[in-house]
Amino acid sequence: MLDPGDLDDLIAIWRAGSLSAAAKRRGVAISTISRRIEALEVALKLRLIDRQARGTRLTRHGEVVAKAAEPIAEQLARVSRLADSLRSEGGTVPVRLSATEFVISDVLAPALPALWQKGGDFPVHLQSQADVVSLAARDADIAVRMSRPEGASLIIRKLPTLHLGFFASKTYLANRDPAKLDLSRERLLIYDDSYGRLPELAWLEGAGLRPAVAMRTGSTRGLMTAAIAGAGIALLPNAIARRSDALLQVDARSLPPPRVPWLIVHRDLRAQPSIRLVHKWVLETFDALVRV
Repeated sequence: MLDPGDLDDLIAIWRAGSLSAAAKRRGVAISTISRRIEALEVALKLRLIDRQARGTRLTRHGEVVAKAAEPIAEQLARVSRLADSLRSEGGTVPVRLSATEFVISDVLAPALPALWQKGGDFPVHLQSQADVVSLAARDADIAVRMSRPEGASLIIRKLPTLHLGFFASKTYLANRDPAKLDLSRERLLIYDDSYGRLPELAWLEGAGLRPAVAMRTGSTRGLMTAAIAGAGIALLPNAIARRSDALLQVDARSLPPPRVPWLIVHRDLRAQPSIRLVHKWVLETFDALVRV
């Protein structure tokens, strides 16, 4: 059985010209797409990508399969979306929303009561995923992504910008002035590349702070708990870190670029009442987050 999501990744490489370019456009780690293509190669018993020192590109067979798969993948996804739309007439089909662990656990989950108050009498499935899901392949109905996606079939809405800062506990600071620290001499707790090459990772290299990194993780909650425990100075979204009385913001000579989240829904689903309600709820939740 072929996984439509794996076909989507193959098509993305074909369109972008290389595996690395496809990963960048989709906002996912190269290893994630590579793993999916390997599974597709096993299913098809064909070598689809050519791994060379100068980059990874599709083989001739890979290009043929990608070109043939494009209309098939879209038609299969359209049938699936149509079926979901028909089932939703009964009001019991869950809305599946995919986002990063941070968005699910610290932004959307705490705001669920507001959704119920707006009349959301349908189940909601909040999918915390490192991989970027495909809406075309029906991996989710709505998604929040940290990089702008591409696709004529998608309705894309820019969400409020999330600014990042450095935070540490009073235990770690040990009475030191948080405005007078040299970050290059501290233990830094930062994100890894689970969600792709994030802008702050490139900034860290340019700022010369890489030698100070003591821990990397894809989990915002992991960074917060480590910082609260006194493990080091964590790079965190301001709106979340400032909720904790246990953390103090540390001044830095410069700050990494902010994150710009994007809200995406497939055009075929935008008319569903449940989708419209969740879409509006996400917008209002992010607006309230940055106003705090």
